[in-house]
Amino acid sequence: MSLYNKYAEIISKAVKAIGERTFFAQYPEHPKAYGSEAPELGKLAYEAQLNNPFTALLQEGNTEVVGEESSPFTGELLGIKYPFFKVDILVERGEATKKQWAKTSVEERAGILVESLERVVKRFHEIAWATHHTTGQSPAMSFQASGPHAADRALEAIAMGFMEIKRFPEEVTWNKPMGRVTLSQSKTYRAIPKGLGLVIGCSTFVTWNTVPGLYANLISGNPTIVKPHPSSVYPIAIYIAELQSVLSENGFDPNIVQMAADSSEQLITKDLAEHSAIKLIDFTGSTQFGNYIESIPNKVIFTEKAGVNSVIIDSAKDMREVMRNLAFSASLYSGQMCTAPQNFFIPESGVETEIEKMTYEQVVDLLQNEVAALALNKKMSGILGALNSEKTAERVRNIDNLGGRVVLASPKVSNPDFANARMVAPTIVEVDATNTAAYSQELFGPILLVIKTKDTDHSVELAKKLVAEKGALTCALYTSDEGKAAAITEEMNEVFAPVSLNFTGFSFMNQHAAFSDFHGTGGNPAGNASFSDPSFINKRFVWVGNRVPV
Repeated sequence: MSLYNKYAEIISKAVKAIGERTFFAQYPEHPKAYGSEAPELGKLAYEAQLNNPFTALLQEGNTEVVGEESSPFTGELLGIKYPFFKVDILVERGEATKKQWAKTSVEERAGILVESLERVVKRFHEIAWATHHTTGQSPAMSFQASGPHAADRALEAIAMGFMEIKRFPEEVTWNKPMGRVTLSQSKTYRAIPKGLGLVIGCSTFVTWNTVPGLYANLISGNPTIVKPHPSSVYPIAIYIAELQSVLSENGFDPNIVQMAADSSEQLITKDLAEHSAIKLIDFTGSTQFGNYIESIPNKVIFTEKAGVNSVIIDSAKDMREVMRNLAFSASLYSGQMCTAPQNFFIPESGVETEIEKMTYEQVVDLLQNEVAALALNKKMSGILGALNSEKTAERVRNIDNLGGRVVLASPKVSNPDFANARMVAPTIVEVDATNTAAYSQELFGPILLVIKTKDTDHSVELAKKLVAEKGALTCALYTSDEGKAAAITEEMNEVFAPVSLNFTGFSFMNQHAAFSDFHGTGGNPAGNASFSDPSFINKRFVWVGNRVPV
């Protein structure tokens, strides 16, 4: 039984889900769905890997090792070492696999790729521990984001690729009536891969942001090199190890997928990205480095960079529910999500609710209270997680440099399980609407800015201008006026910003679902790609038609 036949039903369901956009999750997000013994086995596997070389990769011949991961919770080094390879060796090995993988049918590719995910499933709990202690994510987020949610995004890329490559028939007989004769040709259509791909990972969402580009490349027939961030390697190394294992077992060169681990003292990202053999680049990270990646000529490039996400508050049914929701969104993983809210635009005249008209000061005070209450609730320390980088902590400490009024100084917080956790609670700063320098930059981390505006129209004007100039991955809007809701949504959509309207309860602006939500639009400066629309796949191969007279 071929792997495609084995997983044809899963692939079919995923393809169907992409078209319908309704809820679909091949991999449940609840940890208990994977067996009662899985959590303990995952923990044991993680502990066994600490202070040992990562030997599961099928990449041989290295003479050096690298590894500098440390836990944001304990402050201790993980002690894991990964093989280091020079750029020319990685490229040479990847190039050698191109013909074999390109000639493989999309069905066979899809079967191999889904098999790799099915094996990763058995390691979700190990991946969760690895993510927890490399990124600073809470245990729950580490499990969901790096495990089932990432796997669903990978499956989405597989299914999208399968759809696009199967869009046209492989072969047809073409007949053109020409009076007494018929002109006949046999025509074949081939999706030709662009070539060797490079996927550059980030330090915060190690697998979730990496696997879409990785699996999109592979389903399209492009061998790929994955360059993880030096501080967060272990989680994606597991995915790559399982991919290599499945490839090898099925007669393929495991170097179709390679991991290019490096160190902060011996970075190879630019050398890889600029290499003439690299034809495709996927990047997640800072705007500065993303702009550099986009400037490299003769590459097909997919980026997710930094954006400035806004919240526009006009009116609401219950402002307390609104602020409780926004406080959670802003505090989740200490604001270290590319979709986290940063700028809160509030009219100086206040906000209408079903209960009362609230003044501007009351609205800001309510936001302050909800954020502080969440941060100081010891049961909610897991929501904050830990700061991935000391630079993020410094940014919060230097908040006075913004030139605004500190509404909420970062409350002192701690994690009951980790005394040395790098934790900083959210801070809120009020800045004047004229101080565009302060709020037109991404302040990565737990920093919330309140901007007093003349009215809602002014709020929309500022938010829209920000998206056009700086980019955004999402926007939240609160209004009880249906006419305003439609008009403002249209305004924000014009600059390619998706709108989340009146989210309260368990709907949060910074959470996107595979198979239903496009992550990013690719239409504003926050990035040029979207997980996962057809262009995320189609740019990775070229249609070539061949003709033979009959």
